[in-house]
Amino acid sequence: MEHIIWNPTMECMPREQLRTLQDERLRDVVRRVYENVPFYRNKMQERGITPMDIRGVCDIELLPFTEKQDLRDHYPFGLFAVPQSEIVRIHASSGTTGKPTVVGYTGGDIDRWSELMARSMYCAGIGKADIVQVAYGYGLFTGGLGAHYGAERIGATVVPISGGNTVRQLMLLQDFGATALCCTPSYALNLAEALEAQGVKQTKLKSGIFGAEPWTQAMRERIEAMLGIDAINIYGLSEVMGPGVSVECLCKQGMHIWEDHFLPEIIGDDNRGLPYGERGDLTFTTLTKHGMPLLRYRTHDLCELTSEPCACGRTHVCMSRVMGRTDDMLIIRGVNVFPSQVEHALLQVEGIVPQYQIVIERQGNLDTMEVQVELSPDFMSDTVRDIEALENRIVSAIAAHALVSATVKLCQPGTLPRSEGKAKRVLDKRQM
Repeated sequence: MEHIIWNPTMECMPREQLRTLQDERLRDVVRRVYENVPFYRNKMQERGITPMDIRGVCDIELLPFTEKQDLRDHYPFGLFAVPQSEIVRIHASSGTTGKPTVVGYTGGDIDRWSELMARSMYCAGIGKADIVQVAYGYGLFTGGLGAHYGAERIGATVVPISGGNTVRQLMLLQDFGATALCCTPSYALNLAEALEAQGVKQTKLKSGIFGAEPWTQAMRERIEAMLGIDAINIYGLSEVMGPGVSVECLCKQGMHIWEDHFLPEIIGDDNRGLPYGERGDLTFTTLTKHGMPLLRYRTHDLCELTSEPCACGRTHVCMSRVMGRTDDMLIIRGVNVFPSQVEHALLQVEGIVPQYQIVIERQGNLDTMEVQVELSPDFMSDTVRDIEALENRIVSAIAAHALVSATVKLCQPGTLPRSEGKAKRVLDKRQM
């Protein structure tokens, strides 16, 4: 198997040399956030440390953790490390109370992101001669533009179709002769089955980069068999950069983390770092971001790291597939959803009480979310029109606050399960 590598100098750097580079970049980012971000300066002062105490990666545990709640508490721009005039792009992901988690990028950040996505494209065997259909959503979500910039950086032809509209997707996929596809794995499977339904036996696709939601090895094998491609797993999150924090190569033995830009740790239940091969909370320090650098950001994704040499020649550590979460976040069709977002939405609607249950199922290849909620005892009407109007108000409130579409089932007062302890708000049937 031939492995094409976008930047051999950085991607195949000897581990000792890579550590020296990480040490240098860690010292720099700690100094920058201490000088420019009051949140981090206060956190470090509380711990009795200054940038002078951080010699390199060996001192990483002296630094404070960052949580998603910290981003919410400083909404919208409180964690930016540069003046607003230097921010050229803002992306955001959904927040728990309707306000998004905001991330700012300098021009240099966008350039580095494009570089890392170019590496990721090469990992999937995608090069200058390819036509890349980007079916991730564009906008505040980082998926579409992340893949777009990476494909442009390597000189490939980009088809920026964005998500949805399957009929049009299939038409352009065939008419334009796309050789690579970027989207969520569930949507890739949806496209594959739609092609099969049309009687299409073959396309020009050879590779796909799929992420933004968890997927299994069995799902990979099904996508590969149906589309005749290499299905490559990519990982990222808006807070750290977007897609391209790590990606599989064609060996498919784990996702290479671009360690010259992101310093990964696996954190155990005692908040201490764990060695390679042990499962814990994946945590990142951004080494080269200028707009909004983060120290020890807890992703709450459960995975393992390994430094076993890869046959592709890249030396950066690999992370396993994400094996679960350490918090209550759900991923529905690529959108991060917290039960608290749904609760906040329900509180805005009259005629119901905040007794609810979220039921997640997989119908075909796509996830569905049903919110079962109890009517208020004061809700007197039983006409179909009034019931439908109430359901529509709830659907709209959930879409506005959680940025995801859901169906609603109205229940009579007192009929949903009660718990003497912590309420079980989520019934995820995808895992059954």
